[in-house]
Amino acid sequence: MRQRLIGYVGIRDLKDLISDDIELLDGINLAFGKVENNMVVCGLDAVRDELARVRAQKPELKIVLSVGGWGAGGFSEAAYTAEGRRAFARSCRAIVDEYKLDGIDIDWEYPCISIAGIGASPEDKENFTRLLGEIRQELDRDAQERYLLSIAGGGDSYYTRCTELGKACEYLDYVQLMSYDLRGGFSLQSGHHTNLYSNQADLQKVSTDEGVKAYLEAGVPKEKLIIGAAFYSRWWKGVADVNHGWMQHAREAGVYGPDFGELEEQYVNKNGYTRYWDDEAKAPYLFDGNTFISYDDEQSLAEKVKYAKEKGLAGVMFWEYKCDPTHTLIQALSNAIKED
Repeated sequence: MRQRLIGYVGIRDLKDLISDDIELLDGINLAFGKVENNMVVCGLDAVRDELARVRAQKPELKIVLSVGGWGAGGFSEAAYTAEGRRAFARSCRAIVDEYKLDGIDIDWEYPCISIAGIGASPEDKENFTRLLGEIRQELDRDAQERYLLSIAGGGDSYYTRCTELGKACEYLDYVQLMSYDLRGGFSLQSGHHTNLYSNQADLQKVSTDEGVKAYLEAGVPKEKLIIGAAFYSRWWKGVADVNHGWMQHAREAGVYGPDFGELEEQYVNKNGYTRYWDDEAKAPYLFDGNTFISYDDEQSLAEKVKYAKEKGLAGVMFWEYKCDPTHTLIQALSNAIKED
């Protein structure tokens, strides 16, 4: 099975998607649609010409609208009633038909959890499954082809505990594991945020591999599971100059750091920063004596693709296209996928 390569592309960034990269992609998740009054709304009117351009170049490329993102609410409320779920699903189908899309991707962050400032309820666990079932039914109604329905899920077991992935997969074509932000905004401890494996000396056992295990145990078929790659970094400041800054107490939590393009230009072995490689975690990091930066690069992405092949997973997706204006990482992923 050939692994798929899917990229999240901001709706307003579609104009910057170059022809060479279109050829490398199997799918595009347009980010983001939002939920308003139980219905999905989006800003695709402004990019009709760009959608046509991409379609004309590669008709087989699957383009879906991703709905949600961090801090995007309305899901819990819409999913709570049969009427709300029906309105949500019908709006999804209307958008697919209007813009000639290939499906819908649901990025609810996260069912049962309100930490992003959104509505949440214990009933989200079952209602999420019901919502996906309603969307699947609406997408299938009088369809000449099968429209795609996917989700993006959190990278640790908190997500599998708050959902019914085994049941939900009946309605889904694939499940995207957000194997990034594994450590960051809630942690004062420096470390990897998008590592493939856990280092035995890490106080938090979080990794892509641990996420995959949790999803498989929750009932996600391996052939529907896609792992994530980060085109951005997270950094911790005020880190002790011990062990190259890894696994140290920081002055502040690990917030969103420079995108890969900026890392390449100003940080990787530049301006006092040195690149290190954790061979146990299969993850690179940077340190300058005070600031610790965790990110993905060509080496770590090759390891992720190798892992996906060995495990028989569906492929790799990345967040997000605009973060690498050098086009280095998408090419690295494509090359690794094509390797025997």
